[in-house]
Amino acid sequence: MRHLSYLLVLAGCFGAAIWLEPILRVNVLRRWRRLLLTVVPVVLVFVLWDLAAIAAGHWHFDPAQTTGVVFPGGLPLDEVLFFVVVPVCAILGFEAVRAVLRRPAGDEPAGDGSAGGG
Repeated sequence: MRHLSYLLVLAGCFGAAIWLEPILRVNVLRRWRRLLLTVVPVVLVFVLWDLAAIAAGHWHFDPAQTTGVVFPGGLPLDEVLFFVVVPVCAILGFEAVRAVLRRPAGDEPAGDGSAGGG
């Protein structure tokens, strides 16, 4: 079970945030193109960062706490999933706060004050 530690933490993070989608209707997952345009650059930057740190010997992962699926360069699948799950959870949280406070983020069409617009 220890080899699933990283995935269980990620599942907990995602589980704590995903309920915001249907309950507060934040529409993050429904606007999947927008989500991808936000998350993909983050994933790319941090994957490259981790690969450089691994290659330099500054960073490593405990194989006993990861799934054992490792990409070339020594990057575990679990770490790549971290770079996807955490930003998605942050966006869900941001959109939830916007929905509750009814505050625009500046990207809504004119006259659309809803948090789910755009």
